[in-house]
Amino acid sequence: EVQLVEAGGGLVQAGGSLRLSCTTSGFTFRDSAIGWLRQAPGKEREGVSCISTSDGSTYYADSVKGRFIVSRDDAKKTVYLQIDNLSPEDTATYYCAADLVLPWCPGEYKYWGQGTQVTVSS
Repeated sequence: EVQLVEAGGGLVQAGGSLRLSCTTSGFTFRDSAIGWLRQAPGKEREGVSCISTSDGSTYYADSVKGRFIVSRDDAKKTVYLQIDNLSPEDTATYYCAADLVLPWCPGEYKYWGQGTQVTVSS
């Protein structure tokens, strides 16, 4: 069974940092694309980052370039999203998702985690 479990969200002040994690199981980790997407209340879901576990290539939305860094730990089958210089506009539920068909970013995600809430106070 494919599983993705996010962790690391929370309440932080503007300017702070968080590191989200996405721990995976049930599939070949080194042959996938793992994406991070977020959705704020009343807004459309936005793909913010992605990493190919095949070749390590990455993708970032223009809105987060320079503040978000995606990385992976193959031994732990975990993908991380480092978020720096948080602003209230980053408040959203953050999801990780997996594309197990083609390991390239951005992916077409069929498998999703439950999400982790990030709230940034001004």
